[in-house]
Amino acid sequence: MTSNCTFANANILIVKLSAIGDVVHALPVAHALKECFPGARITWVVEKAAFELVKDNPCIDEVILFDKPKFKTLKGLLFDAPSFVRELRGRKFDLALDLQAIFKGAILAFLSGAPKRLVYCNTREMSHLLSERVNGENSNGHVVEQYLDVVRSLGCKVDKAVFPIHITAAEASAAAAIAKQAGLNMELPYVILAVGANWPNKRWPVESFTALVDRLYDDGVIPVITGGAGDRALANDIIANAAIPPVDLVGKTSLKRLAHIIRQARVFVGGDTGPMHLAAALATPVVAFYGPTDIVRNGPYGDGHKTLVASWDCAGCWERSCPKDRDCLVDISVEAVYAAVRGVLDGD
Repeated sequence: MTSNCTFANANILIVKLSAIGDVVHALPVAHALKECFPGARITWVVEKAAFELVKDNPCIDEVILFDKPKFKTLKGLLFDAPSFVRELRGRKFDLALDLQAIFKGAILAFLSGAPKRLVYCNTREMSHLLSERVNGENSNGHVVEQYLDVVRSLGCKVDKAVFPIHITAAEASAAAAIAKQAGLNMELPYVILAVGANWPNKRWPVESFTALVDRLYDDGVIPVITGGAGDRALANDIIANAAIPPVDLVGKTSLKRLAHIIRQARVFVGGDTGPMHLAAALATPVVAFYGPTDIVRNGPYGDGHKTLVASWDCAGCWERSCPKDRDCLVDISVEAVYAAVRGVLDGD
């Protein structure tokens, strides 16, 4: 891998704070930097929600937690913010890569003191004013490749994205114990159904998930529902209405433990969410539904995945809630999702 020797032993900061899916998409940057500059020290600044993804990572030398709630109070601005900036500047960074590309990411990159700052192509909130914008050949492509174009701009040859997700033996063992307690034998074929999403219009209807649970059980495949604590009501509806309740892991796993369970699954089914992108990064086949977001930029990365897109003429609107008061994913039928899952299971 050729590179710009200027950064061969550099202190490099990656700014990618959230959300979980976005941090998953940025992980190949850390791997590419370590491949290109083995002597470099890689530091990642991240928020709490995605902290687990970057800790204990062989491609990342240090993780700095950006505790955003602290900086929303007057006390935080007066006392916590200055100490955080001193901590950043104390690392004496040579290079900062702003993969957040919004104001807070730009400010952190700037405050790091790095003399060279790069931001990926799709900048917002005038973040390009504090860093040099990189417009690579994938500016209209998948976000993973857009992030990697920032590394390529340093003279690095990056042929493929590698997702360094490190799951310790202890985390795998704990995940297996949680699965067993919930009634899941991980040696048997099972399918993950991710029932929630932060955006309401990324959620497939509960009734559709319930019908899919019944179809999977009829085929001898174990349905396993997952989600965060906020998805409890959705999970309870599915459990109450399914002919046989699915295995329920909603709110019961950490991110790394969920990753281990996803990695062992035959298929992952869900919307455009962090766990779906985590599944794709782990090379678990994905069946994903899309409505408000764009599959070109945000589809499941890699081969072997299937996507189903809502038929509305406004699909890809990037609205967090539908201004037309539509249930965005309601017209993606159970039959279509089941056929896609069946296709993966049958190797089609």
